[in-house]
Amino acid sequence: MIPKLKYNEKGLIPAIIQDAKSNDVLMMAYMDKTAIERTLDTGFTHFWSRSRQKYWMKGETSGHVQEVKELLYDCDEDALLVKVIQHGSGACHTGNRTCFFRSISKK
Repeated sequence: MIPKLKYNEKGLIPAIIQDAKSNDVLMMAYMDKTAIERTLDTGFTHFWSRSRQKYWMKGETSGHVQEVKELLYDCDEDALLVKVIQHGSGACHTGNRTCFFRSISKK
């Protein structure tokens, strides 16, 4: 059962995707109630694409799927943490294991 969550004005909630073993943050995407339901029903992450305006399952074309181990929500009920086993080489469409591979530094 999906708890009462606080979605934004477009019906979306941010979801941080974390490796269940290493705790590395792999990516951030958006879910709505349907994407959460699909994730719970299949055991694999599903998201809402804001750019393509459609649902997508992570890895549906690359095969680098994310097997969900735990889905948590924060104390304010406005963000999700999805702990996964990342199958394939990585989560990022660039080929990197994580989408967070660049840093900002003070010059």
